Amino acid sequence: MDMHSAVAPDAPLVQVGKADVSAEDVLAVARGNARVEIGPDALAEMAAARARIDALAAEPRPVYGVSTGFGALAVRHISPELRAQLQRSLVRSHAAGMGPAVEREVVRALMFLRMKTLASGRTGVRPLVAQTMAAVLNAGITPVVREFGSLGCSGDLAPLSHCALVLMGEGTATGPDGVEKPVAELLAAAGIEPVELLEKEGLALINGTDGMLGMLVMAIADLQRLFTTADITAAMTLEALLGTDKVLAPELHAPIRPHPGQALSAANMLAVLKDSGLTGHHQDDAPRVQDAYSIRCAPQVAGAGRDTLAHAQLVASRELAASVDNPVVLPDGRVESNGNFHGAPVAYVLDFLAIAAADLGSIAERRTDRLLDKARSHGLPAFLADDPGVDSGLMIAQYTQAALVSENKRLAVPASVDSIPSSAMQEDHVSMGWSAARKLRQSVDNLTRILAVELTAAARALEIRQQADGDVRLAPATAAALAAAREAGVGGAGRDRFLSPDLESAAALVASGELVRAVERVTGPLA
Repeated sequence: MDMHSAVAPDAPLVQVGKADVSAEDVLAVARGNARVEIGPDALAEMAAARARIDALAAEPRPVYGVSTGFGALAVRHISPELRAQLQRSLVRSHAAGMGPAVEREVVRALMFLRMKTLASGRTGVRPLVAQTMAAVLNAGITPVVREFGSLGCSGDLAPLSHCALVLMGEGTATGPDGVEKPVAELLAAAGIEPVELLEKEGLALINGTDGMLGMLVMAIADLQRLFTTADITAAMTLEALLGTDKVLAPELHAPIRPHPGQALSAANMLAVLKDSGLTGHHQDDAPRVQDAYSIRCAPQVAGAGRDTLAHAQLVASRELAASVDNPVVLPDGRVESNGNFHGAPVAYVLDFLAIAAADLGSIAERRTDRLLDKARSHGLPAFLADDPGVDSGLMIAQYTQAALVSENKRLAVPASVDSIPSSAMQEDHVSMGWSAARKLRQSVDNLTRILAVELTAAARALEIRQQADGDVRLAPATAAALAAAREAGVGGAGRDRFLSPDLESAAALVASGELVRAVERVTGPLA
């Protein structure tokens, strides 16, 4: 299905009930265009919570979020006749984002996650509000959310406000065809009535960590694929450099240094190198006692990243089980203020993952450089060129890779250590989680390209080994990776040619997951 289409009637269904949604549910809606539906148990819970909000709205005493202003303006008691205007004003004023529009999948993820919290019954909104949000998702209508505006505290206020504005029939959005049109026209075409927000509902629509959480869930899925890819490309480089696979033996990992990720990466590399005729020659013509760190320590570095990823998954699972709003309606009927909208737990792991991505890219670049350096590549031609001096080979591909590595080092500077007070010092410490998520997305894209360059170099180096000696036996799994690269349009050894298309093809192969699938058809499932 085209990514800019309405959800087909026969698309997979994700039903949101009182139980938690999963990361797979988020991915299905954000990237897979799944239909969403709110279950009857959730609708009943929402109705019960709304009755409590209605009761509080009728009381003369002020209740935050129900009959008061917001943030630093919470000291004012709002009379009943102004409360609908209060909700409209809240959403309109908070939809203050600037910059380019963020990706469609990000908007779908944050809308789905906000809908999930509304369906929990802890926010006090009417079922109609959540059902309208589901209808917008199913119609393929995507609010235009801007890059800048969230401080990651009091929720992703500006991004969520741009979405809430569309529920009201205002703001800007794109339709199923990806073209921006007036929101009223888009809603009418889909048969959706705009919502007139009542007490508490505007606040409930914008007071969550949904944007940063959605981006975390998607980054985790992408990095799981990239860590496996890195094990494959590292194994290919080890083989091309005539390294030893003895350092990958299981007894050297979990039994004596029990980091789970390290053992998984070593096992992956060992599986990829099984039955190679090129490994184990490090004592031949140019004896080496040990391979360089970028080869020998590949499982330790990638493994540390895997363990960081596992921690991020734990945090994401906890946040997926949360109902973030302020105030919240508790099961006993109390409506209580809280600080659960603070994005620190999510912001920290977003920054942790950016560090892991930067280091994984850094070690991959060092392996690539070793493949291209005649003095360290154990018999390979300089820059893997056909006629070094006349041809430059992959020299500038490594420059591009180095530029991406340098960019990821800058992106690894944590956003969550910063805080800029807002709302007249009422909101005097913020998480910057949205910013952490935005830069992590760029880090992941860059890492995809970094690994694509290593793949291109390692594949060419293995091919050169084969051309030099027709009896060379590649590991079946690395041979499958080499074949997948060639089939994807990544050119092989030979005279210099326009190189950018080869690198883009390699990046697409990595991003699609087809490289991993090609290798797994030989090895079986990799971690």
